[in-house]
Amino acid sequence: MPVPEPAEPGTPNPAGIPNPASSGDWPGANNALGSEPSAYLRQHADNPVFWRPFGDEAFGFAAERDVPVFLSIGYAACHWCHVMAHESFEDQETADYLNAHFVPVKVDREERPDVDSVYMAATQAISGEGGWPMSVFLTPDGLAFHAGTYFPPIPLPGRPSFRNVLEAVHEAWVERRAGVEHNARGLAASMGAAQLSGAVRLDGPPELLDANLLPDAVALLARSEDPDAGGFGAAPKFPPSAVLEFLIRHAAAPSQTADAARDMAGRALAGMARSALCDQLDGGFARYSVTADWSVPHFEKMLYDNAQLLRVYTHWVRLGGNVVFPAGEAAAVASRCADWMVDSLRLHSGGLASSLDADSVVEGVHHEGATYLWTPESLVEALGPEDAGAVAGMMNIRSEGTVSELGSPLHPARTLTDAEATLWARVRPILSAARNLRSLPARDHKVVAGWNGIAVAALAEAGAVLDRPDLVGAAEEVAGYLKDVHWDQGSHVLIRVSHDSRARGIGGLLEDYAFCADGLLALYAVTGTKRWYRLAEELIRAACTHFVDNGQLADSAGESAQVFNAQGQHAALDPFDNATPSGAAAFAGALLTYSAYSGSHEHRLMAGNILGLLPPLATRAPRVAGWLLATAQAALAGPVEAAVVGPDSPARNALHKALLASPSPGLVVALQTDDGGSPAAEREVPLLLHRSGSPDGSPQVYLCRGMVCERPLGDVAEVLSQLSAMASGGS
Repeated sequence: MPVPEPAEPGTPNPAGIPNPASSGDWPGANNALGSEPSAYLRQHADNPVFWRPFGDEAFGFAAERDVPVFLSIGYAACHWCHVMAHESFEDQETADYLNAHFVPVKVDREERPDVDSVYMAATQAISGEGGWPMSVFLTPDGLAFHAGTYFPPIPLPGRPSFRNVLEAVHEAWVERRAGVEHNARGLAASMGAAQLSGAVRLDGPPELLDANLLPDAVALLARSEDPDAGGFGAAPKFPPSAVLEFLIRHAAAPSQTADAARDMAGRALAGMARSALCDQLDGGFARYSVTADWSVPHFEKMLYDNAQLLRVYTHWVRLGGNVVFPAGEAAAVASRCADWMVDSLRLHSGGLASSLDADSVVEGVHHEGATYLWTPESLVEALGPEDAGAVAGMMNIRSEGTVSELGSPLHPARTLTDAEATLWARVRPILSAARNLRSLPARDHKVVAGWNGIAVAALAEAGAVLDRPDLVGAAEEVAGYLKDVHWDQGSHVLIRVSHDSRARGIGGLLEDYAFCADGLLALYAVTGTKRWYRLAEELIRAACTHFVDNGQLADSAGESAQVFNAQGQHAALDPFDNATPSGAAAFAGALLTYSAYSGSHEHRLMAGNILGLLPPLATRAPRVAGWLLATAQAALAGPVEAAVVGPDSPARNALHKALLASPSPGLVVALQTDDGGSPAAEREVPLLLHRSGSPDGSPQVYLCRGMVCERPLGDVAEVLSQLSAMASGGS
């Protein structure tokens, strides 16, 4: 039975209006998506459904007509969104019924995650499942009363047809209106109560962080690990990027569970890298695997996945790897992932596009993953019979396709022998060139601020660790785009989305500010360019203004009355990681890093208060608390602050490079530079104030905690020894 794109784990009566669709002479008798900038919305602009974008106008129209809103949420790269569109939204008869009895509204979940989040919670509470396309029925004031995901055009076992659902909802609205509205209000109230119970207050002293939570979380994660294929849980299996970041940081700090953390991280990273989830030709990772062994991917490629995985693989290199997954192999995976991001997603403007579609269009028909699939015959056509036979054997290409009749994705599922690696190095460019002649997936060109912020951090750190200055340059280009296009200096508002170098739509969510600030701080650590630090500081201060109200933290600044109504008229804060870290967890990490640079006690306390979310999650659901756990690991380590001072020289560069290559959890690195002039002291990064090189002018490193520093050191070996002692609790 077809299934929707799943949500990741961890994420609860007037007469009918006659059908006027054929006449087109009533207000709203048209599809209003043609002028929308979203690629996903424009995909539906030619549907006979009279779609409208989410907003007051659409809900006002529903109130005027006294009919429910049908809310359909998806995204441009979503395979099952394409399927439902073709089966139902392109069908004239279905569209006529939908237009007559509902106001249809389309939402791009990537542009409006605030809308997606609240109605995903409602969908899960109503139907017990979540995913995309999401299909939600709302009152004209935005309250959900019925919901599901993908509905087929004809009934299937356990899943009614879309037309059945429309008719049943219409009948309930007409015949049992009072009950429908009562249930909708009850659901909103329960969602509001859940928000109150999980509220984070930032206006008091935080509780002391319990260090035992972290080894306990490692032990709990081990219970859900798949030790054979790597990763956690059963199918569908998603890349656990935030959890892997925690495990890598935990492995870098001495503890009884450090080895277990390293082993789990290594198995997951190796399993994904050698699997069909990873594009073995051009690099980059697919969204998730339909199977537990990573052998059948869902082929959309998202910026946010690849940016997070690039950072995690880079940090594994920094940690030193292990026998299961050596650092050298990880470095090659990271380098190809970075190259794929830059080559496939970088726009002429400097930003990074959101995604590549799961589908390719072959002879006018959407086929999932068609670009990436091979048969023995297609290998022979590209390579000749001898090489094709060897490649088919080592890359799991059989006569019967694992995905469809079009074939299987290339993947070894193991370590290649030296001879196989030599063969693969020779044939990879040939196969890549052959694949590029096929119909290629469409690209969603929208630039999302937060995801680009994650990419800034990943590219900068990969450039430093892999000795790839070009990647650092790419990170600076993306950061410049965010500064010039997304950041409104006058209003101190970060706009979430841009199209064609023009920011438009809602202001950024908490996650956008946090991811961008974190990325800019990582870029500052690598380059020493103070303007990136200053922009990160502005973003953090703006986030405190926009998302903290009466001491309470929220994910959004309340863009839509309908969303506010649907969550019981309470500010929402979702503590759970999903495809990306939660906004709260990301903000805690950015606050912690910023406080280490600035010495701000206020921002350190705010980070501590957000980490107060951790105890119940760490002991019950660590898989959805990876970034909070990673931030807690950094907080328990200090974090350690490193100030690199002295004139520019090979010796100073060696000290800086050694620090950037250190796996010390949460290590914060500041580099003393002259950004084209001598700034006033108050414009210097506080961690560098009153620090200087040695009397003879040679560079030095101050290693500190809480701005209290050890004696300065000028030798790389001494610096690394002191770092190790500090990680072990020594001084």
